[in-house]
Amino acid sequence: MALAKRIVPALDVKNGRVVKGINFLNLQDVGDPVEIAKAYQDAGADELVFLDISATLEGRTTMIDMIERVSSVVFMPLTAGGGVTDLNGIRQIIKAGADKVFLNSAAVKQPKLILQGAEVFGSQAIVGAIDAKWDEPAGIYRVYIAGGTKPTDLNALTWAQTMVDYGAGELLVTSMDADGTKDGYDVKLYQALNDVVKVPIVASGGAGKIQDFTEVFQDGHVDAALAASVFHYNEIAIPFLKQQLYDEGIPMRR
Repeated sequence: MALAKRIVPALDVKNGRVVKGINFLNLQDVGDPVEIAKAYQDAGADELVFLDISATLEGRTTMIDMIERVSSVVFMPLTAGGGVTDLNGIRQIIKAGADKVFLNSAAVKQPKLILQGAEVFGSQAIVGAIDAKWDEPAGIYRVYIAGGTKPTDLNALTWAQTMVDYGAGELLVTSMDADGTKDGYDVKLYQALNDVVKVPIVASGGAGKIQDFTEVFQDGHVDAALAASVFHYNEIAIPFLKQQLYDEGIPMRR
């Protein structure tokens, strides 16, 4: 039997508030993280992702107190991260109540952090987060770090393989081109990733309508679809979305 697909709302948090932008820019205040997390719990979301989006840029660690508050009101799996630079940072986030920790910028600078985290907490607790943007002249999906502000020399497909080799048990891959546009997920990116890695992939960036979720599950072969705007602004109700996907033959958690 096929594993159930997951619907994952994302809380992008800055200065203690949930925010959302387009292509990582022009951030708008959406509300209180704890209240929003509780609402997603009640709506039947399968997991929740908490991203402290300014931690790396501001050179500080993830807001541990906020993770504690969010984890105290939700019972679904919680993935959190932002600004993690060492094993102790991973430990603090898990101790605060997160089930999984994602590593992005720090992993690029020190890939062994993935290995250390996987050895101590298990691969299932370490999520490799990749912010990728299509680079037409180079013909690759280029990896960006520091909240999508700094390009690297890394090819996202090669980097995905490296992260898995080091022990990442899941990949959270955001298409920067699609982020916040509501024009649909970058299905080609996820198809390419599925050709090179065999761990669960969470697709992020571009959800605008139910058909976008259908396409990324059916054609992109991802395990989970992450979205923010369409859920934050009640443009798509999670129970309705899950029922529609189920009716289309996509295995969903009921």
